[in-house]
Amino acid sequence: MNILVWHVHGSWLTSLVQGPYDFLVPVTPDRGPNGLGRARTWQWPPTVREVSPEELREAPVDLMVLQRPHELALARRWTGRRPGVDVPAVYVEHNSPHESAVDTRHPLADRTDIPLVHVTHFNRLMWDNGRAPTEVIEHGIIDPGPLWTGEEPRAAVVVNDPVRRGRTTGTDLLPAFARTVPLEVFGMRTGGLADHLGLSPGRCRSHDLPQGELHPAMARCRLYLHPVRWTSLGLSLLEAMFLGMPVVALDTTEVREAVPEEAGVVSNRFDVLEDAVRRFLVDPVHARLTGEAARAAAQARYSERRFLDDWERLIKEVTP
Repeated sequence: MNILVWHVHGSWLTSLVQGPYDFLVPVTPDRGPNGLGRARTWQWPPTVREVSPEELREAPVDLMVLQRPHELALARRWTGRRPGVDVPAVYVEHNSPHESAVDTRHPLADRTDIPLVHVTHFNRLMWDNGRAPTEVIEHGIIDPGPLWTGEEPRAAVVVNDPVRRGRTTGTDLLPAFARTVPLEVFGMRTGGLADHLGLSPGRCRSHDLPQGELHPAMARCRLYLHPVRWTSLGLSLLEAMFLGMPVVALDTTEVREAVPEEAGVVSNRFDVLEDAVRRFLVDPVHARLTGEAARAAAQARYSERRFLDDWERLIKEVTP
């Protein structure tokens, strides 16, 4: 089976391409947003093949996995086939509705021929899905192993574009947390974050690391801090749990479902979050035990095998 899928979210796609199929990933000369091609910082199997828009015209495609509204027209233009009509298709919605959980209608809400796949139950509930048939396939993480050492009394934060995304990702909360714990902020375009927040370099260090270096660097931190107000369930949060890191997180979106009580502290009260951070800093044994519980919880719910089994079931349902 040949599955057409654009390289949009590298971490998520890295799990999907471990499945027993051939994946056609569009590539363009500029490797822009519609043609990134194969990943350069993740390990993808040889079953992932780069195809140009011209090659897609003749390529056999058994399923289209769409992830952005404009891909509906793009797929038809590049392949000459209509998603959901000429070729089975599913649409993966990675995000929570940004404008309003009450009034945001999904772009596929008026279609019944393309199943809408949400990555969390929270997202399915918040979007107005209209007539679209909906599924939830929760994230699956390739287990990086129990790498946590907690040797550095610092909190790891993972966020891309923290300055641009601001309150959405809780960037404005970082100075208050930095009064309690020095921060290690990992992600793309994090350079200059300390200056932007008015923090000294020692209280907020930024790193843009390749995937192979990210997990060991995170795991040296005592705890994982997730100050996100309103995004979908972050893969970095689940990866931190797989590493064996204790979690301190805002009680927003799907976090409460992902982080059971024994795996960390989830709250919208800043004093509760501060107290949790302090305890993990002064009590490494407590941090280790909490991290072990976090890893067990993540393995039980967000395993790569469960994710691939869920996708295999859906693929069999939507393809002849």
